[in-house]
Amino acid sequence: MATPYVIECDRITHRYGRRLIYSDLSFSVERGKILGLLGKNGTGKTTIINILMGYLEPTAGECRIFGEKMGHLKPETKARIGLLLEGHVQHTYFTVSQIERFYSRFYPRWDKSIYYNLVERLRIAPGQKISTMSCGQRSQIALGLLMAQQPDLLILDDFSMGLDPGYRRLFIETLREFVHRGDKTVFLTSHIIQDMETLIDDCIVFDYGRVLIHRPTRDILEHFARYTFMSTADEIATTTDLYHPERVGDRWEVYSFYSEAHVADLLRPYNISDLRRETLTLEDAFIGMTGKY
Repeated sequence: MATPYVIECDRITHRYGRRLIYSDLSFSVERGKILGLLGKNGTGKTTIINILMGYLEPTAGECRIFGEKMGHLKPETKARIGLLLEGHVQHTYFTVSQIERFYSRFYPRWDKSIYYNLVERLRIAPGQKISTMSCGQRSQIALGLLMAQQPDLLILDDFSMGLDPGYRRLFIETLREFVHRGDKTVFLTSHIIQDMETLIDDCIVFDYGRVLIHRPTRDILEHFARYTFMSTADEIATTTDLYHPERVGDRWEVYSFYSEAHVADLLRPYNISDLRRETLTLEDAFIGMTGKY
């Protein structure tokens, strides 16, 4: 029976020298989903992509893409994967048309109309060299080359790096249109979390060495909230139900997936008053789960 998962990571442990990056890290990505991986700098987002692609071998555990083990992907399986690492485009000495012809030779399902439709939207001349373009234009060219491959899986590492708001919006709209036209799966990271709020179906939040949560984005936005309240307590303990209690000015704040009534019960030992619930953006929720620092 075919697995419903395109990506499977099973008990990954990895170190750089003595520094532990992951310990028994496990997660999976369902077919047809857009999954966003969120984590602070240094938590290993790019590392897990390099492990997935077989560029790094973990200390322990294994990853599989389309059921095949990392480092042993068949050429035909690799052709089903579109990879973008931090917005980079290789072979910048090519022109727009030359780089399309170059890449087309390697992918049997290549559709140059997808690429040139995006080039036309960008109002870029086919004879323009990649090296003369802005960072945003080069990132769009990279996305066009990826989509022309018609991959079943797109892996995008920090796709918004160097993009101004207009180019970020175009990137997101183009990517969403592409995914919705077919049964595509996307695994992506970005430091600009507000871009991901309306794009990703599921969200993984990394903290140092572990997965904090793996939930549908809608579930996070609907249920994870900030609670503020008054209390004379000197300290409020962090629990699995209450994230990062902190005094801010003359009030306390804490984050939780639970209802206002349940949070009130959890905080009852601290003699609280004036409890208020605030809905959050995905960026606010990320900070609430991982802390400000």
